[in-house]
Amino acid sequence: MKLRRLEMKLQRLAGFTRPRAALEQYQTPAPLAARLLYHALMKGDIGGKRVCDLGSGTGILAIGAALLGAESVTGIEADAKAVEMAYENAALLQADAGFIVADVKDPSLSSRAGTFDTVVMNPPFGAQKEHADRPFIDLALVLAPVTYGIFNAGSAPFVRTYTEGRGEITEKVGGSFPIQRTFSFHTKDVQEIDIEILRLIRRQ
Repeated sequence: MKLRRLEMKLQRLAGFTRPRAALEQYQTPAPLAARLLYHALMKGDIGGKRVCDLGSGTGILAIGAALLGAESVTGIEADAKAVEMAYENAALLQADAGFIVADVKDPSLSSRAGTFDTVVMNPPFGAQKEHADRPFIDLALVLAPVTYGIFNAGSAPFVRTYTEGRGEITEKVGGSFPIQRTFSFHTKDVQEIDIEILRLIRRQ
């Protein structure tokens, strides 16, 4: 499947019906999701691989990975309502993806979820709760040897320091994340946030 076709398919998916500010629930834009997934595909990290979408929300990254030929896809998401929507979205595109309702800070989650080849994630940026992305990074390094994550632009030095001895950033791809007016504290109809996609390899 070509990048543009993947993007068009992902644009059909529904987002959060009642997004929660505390969880920074913003739907990953289809162009950004498609770009991350296609880049991972070209690196050999999606096709035929066991993929985990960490903090999967309504499933856009998980479903995209399934459409690109992942062997299996599991989304992990704390919001049960979002998981219900993720299953509806997967059915809409006839994508084979499963989802687990669980909090990334649950110490038993890594043993329950199993192991994967690749993690894809759009973790909270920490706008509402400082360091909210850290449990996602920690779990990703446990679950899979390769992780692709969306972070605020300029996060690479922090991620590099935070994962020292545990992981290594091998690639950084810049981009933007248009956030639609969602919550009462938003002052613009659309706010463009500069982001970077980081490819993180677990140290053995």
